[in-house]
Amino acid sequence: MNGPKAQESNPSKPASKNPDLLLPTSNFSLKTLKLKTKQQELLIRVSILCLVYVLAFITRLFSVLRYESMIHEFDPYFNYRTTLFLTEKGFYEFWNWFDSESWYPLGRIIGGTLYPGLMVTAALIYWTLRFLRFMVHIREVCVLTAPFFASNTTLVAYFFGKEIWDSGAGLVAAALIAICPGYISRSVAGSYDNEGVAIFALLLTFYLFVRAVNTGSLAWALASAFGYFYMVSAWGGYVFIINLIPLYVLVLLITGRYSMRLYVAYNCMYVLGMLLAMQIRFVGFQHVQSGEHMAAMGVFFLIQVFYFLNWVKHLLSDAKLFEIFLRITVTGAVGLGAIALGVGSASGYISPWTGRFYSLLDPTYAKDHIPIIASVSEHQPTAWSSFMFDFHFLLFLFPAGLYFCFKRLSDATIFIVMYGLTSMYFAGVMVRLILVATPAVCLISAIATSATIKNLTSLLKSKSKVTLSGSSRGSASSKASSKALLDYSLPFQKNAAIALLVGAFYLLSRYVTHCTWVTSEAYSSPSIVLAARGAHGNRVIFDDYREAYFWLRQNTPPDSKVMSWWDYGYQITAMGNRTVIVDNNTWNNTHIATVGRAMASYEDEAYEIMQSLDVDYVLVVFGGVTGYSSDDINKFLWMVRIGGGVFPVIKEPDYLVNGEYRVDKGASPKLLNCLMYKLCYYRFGELRTEYGKPPGYDRARSVEIGNKDIKLEYLEEAFTTSNWIVRIYKVKPPNNRW
Repeated sequence: MNGPKAQESNPSKPASKNPDLLLPTSNFSLKTLKLKTKQQELLIRVSILCLVYVLAFITRLFSVLRYESMIHEFDPYFNYRTTLFLTEKGFYEFWNWFDSESWYPLGRIIGGTLYPGLMVTAALIYWTLRFLRFMVHIREVCVLTAPFFASNTTLVAYFFGKEIWDSGAGLVAAALIAICPGYISRSVAGSYDNEGVAIFALLLTFYLFVRAVNTGSLAWALASAFGYFYMVSAWGGYVFIINLIPLYVLVLLITGRYSMRLYVAYNCMYVLGMLLAMQIRFVGFQHVQSGEHMAAMGVFFLIQVFYFLNWVKHLLSDAKLFEIFLRITVTGAVGLGAIALGVGSASGYISPWTGRFYSLLDPTYAKDHIPIIASVSEHQPTAWSSFMFDFHFLLFLFPAGLYFCFKRLSDATIFIVMYGLTSMYFAGVMVRLILVATPAVCLISAIATSATIKNLTSLLKSKSKVTLSGSSRGSASSKASSKALLDYSLPFQKNAAIALLVGAFYLLSRYVTHCTWVTSEAYSSPSIVLAARGAHGNRVIFDDYREAYFWLRQNTPPDSKVMSWWDYGYQITAMGNRTVIVDNNTWNNTHIATVGRAMASYEDEAYEIMQSLDVDYVLVVFGGVTGYSSDDINKFLWMVRIGGGVFPVIKEPDYLVNGEYRVDKGASPKLLNCLMYKLCYYRFGELRTEYGKPPGYDRARSVEIGNKDIKLEYLEEAFTTSNWIVRIYKVKPPNNRW
């Protein structure tokens, strides 16, 4: 009886008699707990990144949920058409494709006139999914490509923020850029445009280059070169990279921050990146022949001079002798570079800056010299309301983030400061470039947010520690000082810190609300399908564009040529499957000016132009019935300006009355009888658009039209959509000469 009891109690006796045996077990458990803390931090960080990744994707699906899975805007339809051709015919046929359905009768060589990165990326995703037995259509891949790369951009933003500041700033940057309207505007589902993948490539290139500068690693430098190659293949905005990075290197050289790390990073990135970029046919040898790329080459030679001077300084022990050598070398290098640049420019080997580049430096240049650039709404200067609309309270965090960057200057923070300041300037010049500034604004704002919250929380923790250490001392003076600190300093600072933290989280919550609303209401509406509110608040859908393109495809001969303003060329070719005279590529200003001249001329004069271009149908967009303001009547003055820039017979004052553009009875006779006016307002004088208004009341311009009795002699109405937004006219064959 006692044996078993003794045996049962034996295991507990050593533990009770020898408590020291527990110490190794206790130490092991503490180490394990400490390791688990790091694992918990990593788990929390990864969980937040995963949530942000998913958030960036799903917040861009409003357009799919509200409408349907479709391609938005105008340019994406060309991208979709070429991607479809690539997946069906293969890369070789795509690279050598001559498109006879655009720019009739000139045609277009596709492989040499586009950036293929977007199409190749979508095709690779499509082929991968098909290989994995996911039966998807290429259209679905195109629709979701931009949200997918937006999610990838959040990961790059995290690593970039971690590189220039800390992991907290990286997490905040990822969360901010995931829902920032400035980026969402070009990355919603259906926005199948170059910028959808280009912003990812731009931020990736910057991150890899800064990483290479910080580490001096050849591998990171080579990776940045491949990132730059992907950016060149995707978007013409690569010019911003190839000018910002040399400017950054130049600033480091001037401020005495030259190092072998910088030398390795820039040389590898520039040389390999340039060689890879030359493989893109549309870019070719521009890196050594274009004035826009000469800054990068100049800095490349300058950094070689710095390396050479450092080597000579190491060899020479005499400081005066080195100073003389330095003056001679710098003077000779600058003089030689100036002579080479002058000879290259004079001989025509180095081409001058393009008009688009000039328009970034001088906002008025395009309006005075290149009206076709100024006619695009996204090329207009940015209003302050647009900044607030796209950035919200990040506008106020941006200067604070710059302050923190200047307070802790390093090679990385210098880069992000230069990126932020230059991109914000260009965003002010052109509203489209808000997209380029968005990553910089989010990163710098994340630095401000992270540093502020970290300082406030550390303030709370430090005060608590001071109070505890003071109370633990036995002396009366220490207790008195601790009590004074507790009574006066701690409550005030603690309350202030708590108030600031509450205010910061409130502003962040308002930012989330604003971003969600903007994404839902402003940036998730496809321009090809219009939506409005009825008299009773119900949602009204205008699907006139697709109705018109479907009619073209079903009711016109396959070889028909359609003349319209260049805005609709890509959609007509992709959805209507008909040949167009001009489209959104805008590479031939004379051809576009010819169409503008036809629209601005009298009907008989326009008929001769249309006959010379073999035009079968004319398509115009009209918003007088529905109140749609982005119609051809409101774009007409740009047709006049572009046409008048090539054909002096077209003069803008002929279409104005005392400098005012009018379509009512006070309009100029030239306007009231030009082709565009007649095609838009044909039979409109018989239509009553609004209760209490006379027939022929234009709801888009809120006036009664001036010419209601419009007769067509050389054209006839072929089709008008249900809401009169798109009108198609057939060109009559010439009369028998006998």
